[in-house]
Amino acid sequence: MNAMVGHSQSTPVAPQAQSEALAMLAFIDEFSNELEGALDIIAPNAHLRMALHLLHGHFDAKTITPTSLISASRVPYATASRRMKQMIDDGLIEQRPRTKTGKSFSLHPSETLLSQWMQLSGRLRRIAEGCFGGQDKGQDSEDYYFGGSYTEAQSIPPLRVLNEQLKVSGGIRVLVHGDPTFMVMDNLKRQFEQVIGTDISQRAFSIDRLREEALRNAQRDTSRYDIIAVDLPWIGEFAQKDVLMPLDQIMDLSRLDPADFHTAGWKAAHWGGRAYGVPAQTTPELLFYRRDMFAKAGLEPPATTDALLHAARTLHEPRRGRYGIAWNAARGTALGHTVLMTLADFGQPILDLPEIAGGFDTDRLAQGGYRATIDTEAGLRAAEFLLELLQYSPPDILSMSWYERIRPYAAGNIAMAYGYTLLAPYFERDESCPAYGQTGYLPHPAGPGASQVAPVGGYVMGIPANLAPERIKAAVEALTVFTSPEAQKLYVQNGSRTNPRYSVGSDPEVRRASSIFEAVDGMSWRDELQFWPRPPVPEICGIIQICGEEFHDMLRGLISPREALRKAQERADALITADRIK
Repeated sequence: MNAMVGHSQSTPVAPQAQSEALAMLAFIDEFSNELEGALDIIAPNAHLRMALHLLHGHFDAKTITPTSLISASRVPYATASRRMKQMIDDGLIEQRPRTKTGKSFSLHPSETLLSQWMQLSGRLRRIAEGCFGGQDKGQDSEDYYFGGSYTEAQSIPPLRVLNEQLKVSGGIRVLVHGDPTFMVMDNLKRQFEQVIGTDISQRAFSIDRLREEALRNAQRDTSRYDIIAVDLPWIGEFAQKDVLMPLDQIMDLSRLDPADFHTAGWKAAHWGGRAYGVPAQTTPELLFYRRDMFAKAGLEPPATTDALLHAARTLHEPRRGRYGIAWNAARGTALGHTVLMTLADFGQPILDLPEIAGGFDTDRLAQGGYRATIDTEAGLRAAEFLLELLQYSPPDILSMSWYERIRPYAAGNIAMAYGYTLLAPYFERDESCPAYGQTGYLPHPAGPGASQVAPVGGYVMGIPANLAPERIKAAVEALTVFTSPEAQKLYVQNGSRTNPRYSVGSDPEVRRASSIFEAVDGMSWRDELQFWPRPPVPEICGIIQICGEEFHDMLRGLISPREALRKAQERADALITADRIK
């Protein structure tokens, strides 16, 4: 998608995943070749051969024409033509016009064919396991989770092409963050172009540059982008500044199946009761920890901040080049996020939000009237916790941010690391990493009297408020495709470790891809996924920056914890007051 990544960090890009359905497709293809070659009495099955060719083309993003499909049948032209017409009449093949005259068509597997193929793939796998597996794996098999088997769960079918190509000048233009999930989308450019029927161009920036470009784009007469990625805390600011269109103004939200999204991720896309984006990646910040190191040291997975500090102290061996924990401590945005999440660990949001069952209420933020809550007793406990954490961190911790904290963890130099799930590919895709297969996933350990939370991060995809009217319909259709369950499953199969939908998290192939999905689903059901730690008010980016500056001075020993809290509180109060005056 012509990605232009605006940061120096290289992101791990997974190769094209060989999913179960694709593997079975290759097997049937080869098996048919063997049968037809070994036994002269067996003639080519035109229906099967054409179905296989259609599916191969769909998965490989290659255009299939009537001529190529007939050729793939391995039967005479007239016979193949009749078989192809029969498949069209039976609803197995969809035709999409390739030209304005409508006389030339490309051929694609229909939703019916894709669904039947997925069902057949699953059945064939179970038959093969029954015949050649050698034993009944039983309930302890990796094929079971939460008391139910993978084979009983519903598998999400592959993406299918739109019935009509999107007709939009210059194709669909997308502005995103340069992280592993959006880079997976870029790698799948050809497949998505085939699905929507037009070109896709994508620009990718670092988090701060992405926000600057989105705000700059809103000042233009006409948007340069059809779809933009928006970090969850920006929703309030972007809604008030008319950066984004409210989605209910341009589409039927029921098409998105809102109930399928993780509750915290879907609620975080709203401001003033209206949705301004569709969750594209819901990626909570978790505690990654080395199960093997914990087992060797006789440590339990930490559920409290005291237990976390004990584990960090125990596993901190700087003379051997190993450190207890890594976290976001670089000055500014990175450390600011840590401060907000650490406040949440001690049971306090950054704003005076009303407490409700399961957390804090953010539904009325658009009405205003809130104030910052930094200089408090909970704030002091959070500040002192960070100072103690500093003792068991790498020597370069005060310059560590999003990627820097994960790389040494993947390399085996760190026993624990706070990190978003989207960063898991750094150690989940490389078997040479010491952390590969040895990582456990936990919500943030909680301070005294507080509950564990997994602060929700990630991005929604929205439509710019200044998008040219003639492009809106195509943008809505593309947005629906990019955030669909089928697309989300495809991202996972190609290396993404984020997922905003319940249906995707319960898909058998997704479950097998990583244990992170089962862990996150469990946190969601336990109501540990929360977005109140970073409430999406218009001033939140400024508050994050303030905390990231004042607490950095504290960590450097320039000011005391109480002074850091006081200065951050005063600056945040002034920021909110100035914003209200405007």
